[in-house]
Amino acid sequence: MSMMDQDILKVLYTQEEIAARVKELGDQMYKDFKGKNPLFVSVLRGAFIFMADIVRACQVKSDVEFIAVSSYGNATRSSGAVQITHDIQQDISGRNLVVIEDILDSGNTLSFLKQYFLTKGAASVSICTLLDKPSRRTKVITADYIGFTVPDEFVVGYGLDYCQKYRNLPYIGVLKPEVYSGE
Repeated sequence: MSMMDQDILKVLYTQEEIAARVKELGDQMYKDFKGKNPLFVSVLRGAFIFMADIVRACQVKSDVEFIAVSSYGNATRSSGAVQITHDIQQDISGRNLVVIEDILDSGNTLSFLKQYFLTKGAASVSICTLLDKPSRRTKVITADYIGFTVPDEFVVGYGLDYCQKYRNLPYIGVLKPEVYSGE
């Protein structure tokens, strides 16, 4: 047991459950993107672990890019204002993009990114999210590929963080409220 485990109220998805679901998503994306040379765009930092696994699970010719945006800072709720802090580095005109995100929560970030990429000339923008939390949605947006639907609890692990910690947990767990209740 790690020091981080003591801050976890309960495990929602084990390492094995995540691996099985990632394989299923990869198989589906393979069927959908075979022969299309998609560009996978990871939303940093939370999606980097999921991105690595999903790209390996989806065995199509593709390339990867990274974009960093901020709407949370160190808070547990989105501020609603999305800022690009690191943009993608290549021309996306006519490309089929697959935006890889850790969690679809309010929808602010993914709604912003989908419009941003379409404005920059992407042929299509699909969204693949590890976690979907529809109870918190404020924007009308849905993901094309969803790992798991989660309740309105504060989740960490497998890339998801609280104050930049807990990303390296191999599972997805609910953080004990006392850990973040000082906000």
